[in-house]
Amino acid sequence: MQHYDVIILGAGAAGMMCAIEASRRGRKVLIIDHAKVPGEKIRISGGGRCNFTNIHAQPGNFISANRHFCISALRRYTQYDFVERIQARGIAYHEKTLGQLFCDGSARQVIDMLTDDMRDAGVELSLGTTVEGVERQGEAFLLQLSTGPATCTSLVVATGGKSIPKMGATGLGYRIAEQFDIAVLPTRPALVPLTFDENLLQRLAPLAGISAEASISCNGTAFEEAMLFTHRGVSGPSILQISSFWREGDEIAIALLPQTDIYALLRQARHENGRQSVQTVLAQVLPKRLAQIIAQGHGQGQGAEGNIADMGDARLQTIANAVQDWRIKPTGSEGYRTAEVTLGGVDTDELHSKTMATKQIPGLYFIGEVVDVTGWLGGYNFQWAWSSGWVAGQNA
Repeated sequence: MQHYDVIILGAGAAGMMCAIEASRRGRKVLIIDHAKVPGEKIRISGGGRCNFTNIHAQPGNFISANRHFCISALRRYTQYDFVERIQARGIAYHEKTLGQLFCDGSARQVIDMLTDDMRDAGVELSLGTTVEGVERQGEAFLLQLSTGPATCTSLVVATGGKSIPKMGATGLGYRIAEQFDIAVLPTRPALVPLTFDENLLQRLAPLAGISAEASISCNGTAFEEAMLFTHRGVSGPSILQISSFWREGDEIAIALLPQTDIYALLRQARHENGRQSVQTVLAQVLPKRLAQIIAQGHGQGQGAEGNIADMGDARLQTIANAVQDWRIKPTGSEGYRTAEVTLGGVDTDELHSKTMATKQIPGLYFIGEVVDVTGWLGGYNFQWAWSSGWVAGQNA
């Protein structure tokens, strides 16, 4: 039976960061994963270029039952610290939009950096290894692995959430928490496309594949980025962002072209060329098919057919509202299948924010997505992985 100072479950972003830091402190570290390769979420992120952090990352960009919990880790290991790591490795990167940092090349550069650092630090990596049981044995932990039993003084759970099960995501981390009577808050898909009912989908079918700038608001929060119509409903950055704040039964408000005064645009068009149709006017600022759907009523109960000269101000305001105050109740989301992250998880009240260790069980740590800390879209969740992993690596 092998004994380690630290065993880490999960060779993702948080787990690998923790392994590197713990091993550099002279700890004997084993990191295991049931996948055949490490860092699969890193590999597919950012369209294969890895949106590895956000230069604007701060506690306000994270959702948790305890909004203050993430402050310590994010301040102790910042986005600038990780950027320094990227620069030292010689990985070229660029800022895309809204502070999002991507590799110029492949996301594999980040994975290679982490795996090389683990190798150089002496971390033992065991892939294709499953956890068959975990139990407390005195002041140590006994793990029954598919490769045989192993013990450790510190056990770090970095197994991620339930999102993207086709990549092997499971609820193992939550089950371990519950086994040790660590509270787990309800989980649900986040950063996920939203779906519409069949009647609305039929009406909007011609729009599938069309995108437009939009401000999406729900429950007092709004995000202004691109929105994409799909065969199931809506997606795109603004929708993924608001999905973390939406609950079933909630209404979302969609304002297309939020920086444009559509009402003023329609009135000006009526004054300058009243013989044109509303569809023609809207098509100057919106995709043609989208302008056509809106001109046909957009479910508002009043069409916008005919010359714009024949329409009064109230009618133009109704049409403008169809563009910039479209309210709808999505029927659901696409679920964990396409969700980028999992909202909820291990209750932060159970953890020490400065170490990520549990308060009840000495030597047991939870880091990364399995914890009830969820970032916005745009590199924030990777930053939480780096920060929480680094903090645990200083203590495990």
